[in-house]
Amino acid sequence: MRLVAPQFQPRTVSAFAIAVFLALTAFANPAGATSPSQTPPRASVMTVATQDRVDTRISGLHTRLQITAAQEELWQKVARVMRDNAGTMDSLRQARASNVNSMSAVDDLKSYGQIADAHADGIRKLTPAFQALYDSMSDVQKKNADLIFQTDHRHSAKKG
Repeated sequence: MRLVAPQFQPRTVSAFAIAVFLALTAFANPAGATSPSQTPPRASVMTVATQDRVDTRISGLHTRLQITAAQEELWQKVARVMRDNAGTMDSLRQARASNVNSMSAVDDLKSYGQIADAHADGIRKLTPAFQALYDSMSDVQKKNADLIFQTDHRHSAKKG
């Protein structure tokens, strides 16, 4: 029996979910989850490289979304969740990397499941923070945000 990764249809996935996926996958590495017998390290422990990537992503989105001074508090909540999510994914990657040579095939699948669960949890955490920000946006900002997320998705799909 051959396992096939599910294919996502762009029309069935919201632009927001796509953007979150892009943000999280910038920090996730399927070869980097914890083994099933381990508890992932705290999300606040993040490599410098990951911290740099997430800060660059946050700064870039801030500029591209044209966040106003009035929206800054809402944006900071989004940025905090993005950093927490990136930290979680980085911790999973680091823990898995340290155990990759001793994991069985079953351990490998379980650890990949932990990554998928962390990714889904990250989206669930980011959604309300981003929704509050999105709701505060002008119609022009919303159209811009939708376009940014659609464009980032198409760019990501071409890489994969």
